[in-house]
Order: sequence, then C-alpha cells, then structure tokens
Amino acid sequence: MTGRNSSTPGQAPKEKKPTSSAKSSAKPKKKKKITIGKVLAWTFVTGALAAICGMGVYIFVLVNGDKIVENNMDKLNFSEASIIYDAAGQEAGVLKVENRENVDPAEIPDLLKQAFIATEDQRFEQHQGVDLFSVGRALVKDVVARSMVEGGSTITQQLAKNVFLSSDKTFFRKATEMSIALALEKKKTKDEIITYYLNRIYFGNRAYGVKAASKVYFGVSNLKDLKLWQIATLAAMPKAPNTYNPISNPDKSKDRRAVVLKLMQEQGYITEAQRAEAAAADYAPPANAGKSQYQTYIDYVLKEAQDMYKFDEDDLMRGGYKIYTTLDPNAQQIMEQTYANDKLFQKDGPEQKMQSSMVILNNEDGGIVAMIGGRDYVARGLNRAVAQPRQPGSSFKTLVAYAPAIESGKYNPYSRLPDVQKSYNGYSPRNYDGVYRGEVSMFDAVKKSMNLPAVDLLSQIGVKTGIDFVKKLGIDLDEKNDRNLAIALGGLNKGVTTLQMARAYSAFPNNGNLPTAHAITKIVGDDGKVTPFKGETKSVMSAKTAWYMTQLMQGVVEPGGTGAAAKFDRPLAGKTGSTQLDIKGLEKYNRDLWFVGYTPEWTAAVWMGFDKTDSKHYVSMSSGSAGVIFKEVMQKALAKRPMTSFKRPDGVKDLTAPPKGIADLTGELVVMGGNSKVQLSWSGVGDNITYQIFRKDSKMADFPAEPLESTTMTEFSDRLITQPDTYDYVVVPYNAENNTTGARSNVATVKVDALGGNPLDSLHPGTDPNGKLDPNSPGGKPGTNPPGTGQPGNGGPGTGLPDQGQRPDQEGGNGTDGRPGTEQGTKPGTGQGGGTRPGGETSQPGGSNGAGTGTGRLGTDSGTGTDTRTGTNGTSPTGGTNSGTQTNGGKGHGTSGTSGGKNGPGTGNSTDTGAGGSSRGGSGAAGGTTGSGTSTGTTDGAGTDTAPTGSTTQTGR
Repeated sequence: MTGRNSSTPGQAPKEKKPTSSAKSSAKPKKKKKITIGKVLAWTFVTGALAAICGMGVYIFVLVNGDKIVENNMDKLNFSEASIIYDAAGQEAGVLKVENRENVDPAEIPDLLKQAFIATEDQRFEQHQGVDLFSVGRALVKDVVARSMVEGGSTITQQLAKNVFLSSDKTFFRKATEMSIALALEKKKTKDEIITYYLNRIYFGNRAYGVKAASKVYFGVSNLKDLKLWQIATLAAMPKAPNTYNPISNPDKSKDRRAVVLKLMQEQGYITEAQRAEAAAADYAPPANAGKSQYQTYIDYVLKEAQDMYKFDEDDLMRGGYKIYTTLDPNAQQIMEQTYANDKLFQKDGPEQKMQSSMVILNNEDGGIVAMIGGRDYVARGLNRAVAQPRQPGSSFKTLVAYAPAIESGKYNPYSRLPDVQKSYNGYSPRNYDGVYRGEVSMFDAVKKSMNLPAVDLLSQIGVKTGIDFVKKLGIDLDEKNDRNLAIALGGLNKGVTTLQMARAYSAFPNNGNLPTAHAITKIVGDDGKVTPFKGETKSVMSAKTAWYMTQLMQGVVEPGGTGAAAKFDRPLAGKTGSTQLDIKGLEKYNRDLWFVGYTPEWTAAVWMGFDKTDSKHYVSMSSGSAGVIFKEVMQKALAKRPMTSFKRPDGVKDLTAPPKGIADLTGELVVMGGNSKVQLSWSGVGDNITYQIFRKDSKMADFPAEPLESTTMTEFSDRLITQPDTYDYVVVPYNAENNTTGARSNVATVKVDALGGNPLDSLHPGTDPNGKLDPNSPGGKPGTNPPGTGQPGNGGPGTGLPDQGQRPDQEGGNGTDGRPGTEQGTKPGTGQGGGTRPGGETSQPGGSNGAGTGTGRLGTDSGTGTDTRTGTNGTSPTGGTNSGTQTNGGKGHGTSGTSGGKNGPGTGNSTDTGAGGSSRGGSGAAGGTTGSGTSTGTTDGAGTDTAPTGSTTQTGR
C-alpha cells in the first residue's frame, strides 16, 4: 500500500494547499477539446447554408437575366441614335452621332471573328456566357487592388453590358451582367452573339460596328476584302477606341496591333510568317478618312457633353438624346469650304501641311457659331481649336498690357508711351521693324503693333496686374514661369488655344461682360428629361475700358494698320499676332500667325502654322495671312445678317482727340549786350493750348519728366543756360479742357560754346544790372559810326541809347518802322547816330552818342502807306527834327496809319523805349511831328497800338 505522498504511475499527485503567494494567481481554466466530430458537423451546416444561399442567388440571377433579356430584346436592333440640332432647332442634316451599318453572320469572315476571340475572349466557344476561370482571376486582382480593376468579362458579358446596362463597375451590376450573359447564351447561338457584338462595338471616330469601322479606317465595304493587318488593327480598338484607332494615334495603333497578332499566332489562328508580315505593315488613311460635314463641331459637342454635363460617351452614342446647339450651319459650311481652298494656305512641307484652326463666337451669349480643328480634319482627330495651345504673339498685348492699363484709370488710347530701346533686368525687347520713335500714342502703338510701348506699359502697371487680368478672361498663366515682361509680347510658357483667344476678345464688344463659351443649349433624353445649359456671364472689365479697347483696335484694320487685310464692309476691330522663328538663319520667318477680331455680332480667332515647327516647316507667308482667312469666312457668313454698329455704352464719354503735334520747333542762340539766351519759336496748334517746354543737356539720357516751363505763347526765351553745352528742346502741347496731350515736337538742338557777361556783375560780367550800357564794356565806348544809308520807307523815329537789348523783352533800343514811301532825302542831319541794326529782333552793338551823318527824308511828305511787318525791319538812319515816344511790341504785323510830313534837316533828340509788353505784341507805327495816325497790329498776340499826335503807344500780349 502506498503512502499518501507517494506517486502512482499514471496518476497525478494530490495538490497541496496553495501558499499565500499562490493564492494571488487565478486558477487556470480547463480548455475545451475540439473534436473531429464537431468540425464535421459545423462544416456540414455551413455547406448546407451556402448551398441554399448559392442556389437562391443562382435562381435569382437566372430569373433576373431572363427577365431583362426578354423585356429588352429590341435593344439588340441597335436603332437608338442621338441627333444634334442647330441654333434654329432644326436637325442639322445627317448629324446623327452614330455611324452604324449592321452585317449578317455570313458577311463576317472567320479570320475576323478569330481575331476578336483571340483578343477579347479566348474561351468563347467553351463557356456558357460566363468564364468562371476568368472570373476567379479577376476577383483575385480586384481583391489585391481593393477595387474593380479587372472585368473578367466574356464577349457575351460585354454585349450584355453595352446593350442592357450602364458601364458602372459595381459587384451588383457585375452579377446582373453575368445573369444577362447566361440568358443570352440560352436564347442565341455563338455565331449570333459574336455577330451582335461586332455590330454593336464602338471603334472610335463615330464608327459603330465593324463594317462602319472598316469603311472609315480602310475604305473597305466588303469585310471579306480586309487584309490580316487590317483585321488585327480593328481587333485592337475595343479596349480603348480613341487611343488605339490608327487615324488619331497611328503609332499606338500599330503597337496594339502587334499584340493582337501575337495572340492570334499563339492560339494557332495564323502562322509566324503571317504575323511578321502583318505586324510590319504601315497604315495610310484613305482619302477623306473620317471626314464628314461639321465634323469638328460634332466632336466638340460630344466632348462638351462629357466635360460640362458629365454624360458617358457610350450613353450619348446610343441613348437617343436630342442635343440642341448654337451651331450656325451657314457659317460652318463657309468655314469648311474656306479651309478646303489650298490657295489660302502655304505650300505643304515635305512631311507636313500647313495647319490652321478657327472659332466664331456669338458676342451676346458666348455660343459657338462655328469651329474647325484643322485642314482635312477627321473624326476624333486633333482639334487644334481647343487641344493645341500656341504662342499668341502680339495678339496678347491687348489682353495683358493695354486693357488692364486702361482699366487702371491712368491711361487712355491717346496716352503717350515711350518707344525707345531699353533693357529690363537683362530682357531687351526690340521692335519688329527696328524703328524706334521715341514716344508714340497708344493708338499708334497698337495700330503698328510696336513692341517697346507694350513692354514698358506692362512694366509700369506690373506683371501681376496683367496676369490677374487675363485670368478673369479665362486664361490661366503659369504663376512661376510666366511672371516676366515677355508675356507682353505673347511669350507664354504654355500658350493659348484658339477658343480661349476668341472668348477673351468677346468681352470687348460685350461691354466688358464675359459669357461662358459653349456649344450645347440643352440635352433632352428619350424620357423627356431636360438638362439645360450650364454657364454664367461675368463682368471682367468696365464698359469704358471695353469701349476704349474697341476704339483702339478699330485702327488696326484701317489702312496702315497691321490688320488691314482683315477689313471688310462692316464695323470691325481686331489685332494681329505672330511669333518669330528662332532657328539660325531663318529669324525673319515665323512660327505662328494670328488674327483675333470682332464685329458687333461675332468674335472670331484664327491661328495658322505647322504642328511641329522645324527648319523644313515654318511660316513664310505674310503676317496678314490669318486676317485674310478671317475676312474670307466672316464676310460671307455675315452677308445675310443685318449690319449693326458698335455702340458707346451709356455713361461713357467719347474720347476727344489730343492736340496735334508740333513739327516746326526752331531754336537759336542769341547773344546781346553781353547776355546769352536760347530763343525758341513754333507754330500754334489750336486754341486753349498750353505748351510745355522740355530741355536736356548732353549728360542727360532723356528729357526730364517735369517741363522747364509752360506757356500759352508760341515762343520762349531760355535764360537759364549756366554753362556751355549742347542743349536739346522739345515742346509738348497740352489741352487742359479735356486733359489730353499731343505728341512731342521735333527736337531743336542748340550748341552754346560760350556765355556773354558784364564785368560789373560777378555773375553776369559785361552787363549793367540796371539795363544801361556799360561804357567800359567792349563796343560800348563813344565813337563815330559810318553814316548809314536809309532805304525808302524804312526810317525809324529818332535815336536813343541804341543796342540795349532785344525786343520784346523790355530792353532799350530803336524800333524800326518799315513803312513804304516814296520820299528820298539828300540833306544831311546830325543827331545821335546808331549803327545798322536789324529791327524787331536782335540788335548789334553800335556806337553810343556818336555824331551820325545820314541821308534824311524830304522835309514835307504826306501820304498813306500800308506796312506789313514780320518783326525784322530794315536799316534805319536818323534825320530830321523828330520827337516822339514809342512803345514797341514784339515781332508781328502792323498797319501804319496816316503820317504827317517829316521836316528837313535839323537837330533833335528822340527817346525810344522798347517796353512792348509781353513777347507777342504787334509792332506799332511811328508818329510824326505833324499829323496823327492809328495803327492796329494783328499778330499771334493781337497787339493794338494807338498813336496820338507826336507819339505812338502800343500794348501787346
């Protein structure tokens, strides 16, 4: 007998009572044993439930599929087509979206069927509508990707989806698709199913069904005439019709064709030799491949329906929609006819033909009137009007520089802009003609498309201002790469499309309002549901800015403007553009040509160039060629529409033209009595004009911003010459009434070699501060001058202190009276003699208080004379007894009155004071000792003088 504590084999020892430390531990639970019986029981229950559920789903799928096919069997007729309507609501001829021709099974060659089976559904002949192996493979991929990325669809399933279902990828739709496929397999033979499939499938370029595709891509109507490489090309398309069709993407199509041929070879349908030969074939589209009337417009409508309204392309193609548009059939036909005229385009290059695109918009609502994407445009081809941005050149100046500058309120079309060569932090633009005019009006800058004024203007308003402005017009520039002054000349990082330019310009004739450009006005489904136009009109600039821009660009199409080739018999405004070729030796040619213009009704943009510019393909046509296309289309398209005019917006004042420029400014250095000054004179250009005088010396690069002086006169004396130099002067007319400034005058250049002066005055040596002759100055000492010889009618009254300055500047001196007469005296007289002095202007130094002997006039003379003076009088001797006081104005024209007779020889004194008022008075007449006269001088200053007996007094201004 064993003890209590002994161990027995196979028996566990008795447990001891837990110690205090063991008490803290939980007592372990016994694990339940999982028996084989339990596993089998649960497996049976789960399997039974799965079988019941699976049977239920299977029964549902079968019943549901049968029901869908039964109720929609008519859809296999493929008769649903969407139709496009024009702006008048009329069906636009043959503008059905689908291009379909159904074929019977007997018309389809076996090789064509095999190509699609090898590519789309290798087990087509074995499965009953659903390929479980393919489904399993697809499910694995979907689980790994956590989305529906792999379809696993058979040809029958694709037919079910395309005919009876939407294209949404969901598990429920997938199940329904499978049920329909199973139902189709029960009701239709394999041959019927693949025939339905080949008749239904979309091949791109609006071709539905294999026969339509064969005609579009190869010009082959009988499918049995197709070659192997053509069959493989067709079989390559269903995966992505727009990507793999040979017209839109020939390279990608050829690569995809090679994949199809390889599959056919691997599955035993063709030999290796056949595969290699078909893979090497090159595609050449047939004549008029993919072409049809209004093709660009139709393609754009489909694109807009997808982009703006989120319609599925396949739904649009087969949904029976009625799509209403803004199309003008007449304008579209004229545009297509114009683009078919090779004479309007440059000769084809060795590898490319010159291309072009054009868009016409309705100004009022932004509706697309007509559109063409290129010459020989094909269905789903490259629409250059919307999908190929190009550099806009000078046509961008108006948008990014001129319009925002006017919008700022600091500029108007008459504003003066600099046209000088200048570098802006290393950027040195040039005018295309190499001519720089110094300063031009905004009108002339736009009309002649000058580059320098546009760049400088953008520099003044700021690049950001220009970028922000065009953004409002629907053109987003690159904030980083386009932030430079080159955008003033259309040098953009990305470029703009033809549609973008047309839309941006349409804001000008629309009083600054910018509507959404669109082709679709509404889409009506076969159930009557209407999807209306989605768009808005925004105000992007003031009506005043828009009006001023129209006035600016009207000059572009007038004679002498860069856009004159676009002008026709309607109100028109617009702008040209070109981008220079940067290939060495070909810089005189262009990459792109543009014309963007508008009438009151429509706005149109035209681009011309090559898709790929190189040394063999560049624009050699004149820069006006795009304007010729514009005129050809717009003139004919608008011919039957009433002519309207651009209307000035309410509340916007019309511009008043600025003063005319001055072209006859003259300047000369005048040295008189030791004084030096520059005398300027010019012709007046109208009433109420202020003339601003600008001066620069040889050290100044340009004229200062502030004028040296402003005056209402037509002459000016510059006494502020401080040192010898060469001085340039210009005069700018300004009309304060309408705040307009005329053009700069011609430049008058005056060279100052030395300055005169007065030794008594440290600042002005040689000149008496009191205006009196300095007897110590050279030429001022008393002396005897040779006797002068008087000419008939040229005697001046008396002598005083001669040669003390220049009229009309209030300095002493003898005035001369060029009064015609017949007196001729021979009696000498003695008086204070002067030398020979020109009257009215510059006096030369002569003797002072010297005894002069001259030939006097006859003692008595009574007569009436008419004296017209221009300010320069003849040489005057003194003679006779003559006392009088004369106040003379500046140079001018005067009419002398009746003069009393002059005495014979005698001695007398005469005082002549030349205080003639301002610098523009009329010249007075001389009074005689006996008799009286009245003289009225009419000059620019309209001086008036009255001569009582013995004196002549004149006041001028």
